[in-house]
Amino acid sequence: MSPVWKAGLYTGLWLSAAVLAGCSRNQDAPEPVRSVRTVKLEATTVNSAVDYAAEVRARVESRLSFRVAGKMVTRPVSIGDTVKPGQVLASLDPQDLRLGQEASRSQTQAARVNHDQAAGDYKRFKDLRDQGFISAAELERRENTLKAAKAQLDQAVALAGVQSNQARYSTLVAEAGGVVTAVEAEPGAVLNAGTPVLRLAQDGPRDAVFAVPEDQAAALRGLIGKPDSLRVRWGTAAASARAGAAGTTVSASVREVAGAADPVTRTFLVKADLGTAPVQLGQSATVTLNLQSAAGVLKLPLAAVFEAQGKSQVWMLDPGSMTVNMKPVQVGGAEGNQVVVVGGLAPGSEIVTAGVHVLTPGQKVARFQPAAPATPR
Repeated sequence: MSPVWKAGLYTGLWLSAAVLAGCSRNQDAPEPVRSVRTVKLEATTVNSAVDYAAEVRARVESRLSFRVAGKMVTRPVSIGDTVKPGQVLASLDPQDLRLGQEASRSQTQAARVNHDQAAGDYKRFKDLRDQGFISAAELERRENTLKAAKAQLDQAVALAGVQSNQARYSTLVAEAGGVVTAVEAEPGAVLNAGTPVLRLAQDGPRDAVFAVPEDQAAALRGLIGKPDSLRVRWGTAAASARAGAAGTTVSASVREVAGAADPVTRTFLVKADLGTAPVQLGQSATVTLNLQSAAGVLKLPLAAVFEAQGKSQVWMLDPGSMTVNMKPVQVGGAEGNQVVVVGGLAPGSEIVTAGVHVLTPGQKVARFQPAAPATPR
């Protein structure tokens, strides 16, 4: 064999080996067949309830303020104090208001004297006109003077009444009984008219106030005015009531649902009517909404549902090809450690419940078989 022929043979063998090696590198390794746990869906009935953390508030809670400006000198009540109708809550320095009241009285007196003088003049000039000593025009001027004096007197009397009210407004009085829940001004502060001084929770009906997400606001609006639609529990704390500790439970109805969401929490405020239940203001409570029983729904373990492409998804097993594919579902809530599925699946479907995060669409799988226990020797 000539050297040239040997060199060509070696070169051909080397190229063949290189091509085979390149082909082996470009060929993808087959995906492994993964073992998964599955469950077959069966229709069932759901009878669940939703709990909300609530706070007890007064039906009417007013922010009280003075109707006139001035310097506050006293505030004999504090947070938590119980007040009665007519009780003094705070007072302003009345000196300027009293001076104004005295000035208005003096103006009224001056207007009354002027009116009396005009009335006397008119009577005398009327007698002269009857005797023919003055003209009708002169009597008409005197009559107009009397009317102007009467108008000035009426104005002065009205201003005196206003000034008298202003002097009375220097004392802030409780119009209804209740409990002081907040203090917003201290003695010594110079206040404008309408500046809040304190908040008063009036005696009377109580509400359990709680917040719900947007998707539940419509359901709560449908319960407005319906008796016994809610259950409210309270004890030493909402947690103890939820745990079944000693407490009080009453029926309630939805009284009001906010028309717009809170700009910060994006939740809707709901007020449940407690009536005159013996509950303290500010006390924590638990509001329970009993949902209606729903038949024909499906339940899945929490681990079977995952989020993909902006939707809730599950892996559905095709028993014929033993492959899995994603299936979007509609979740209606949770019950314990299970998810209530209200759309997207049918009874009899086989769903992967373990290993969902390592699967790909169309991947071949095998049902998990637990290892047989070892036989003792």
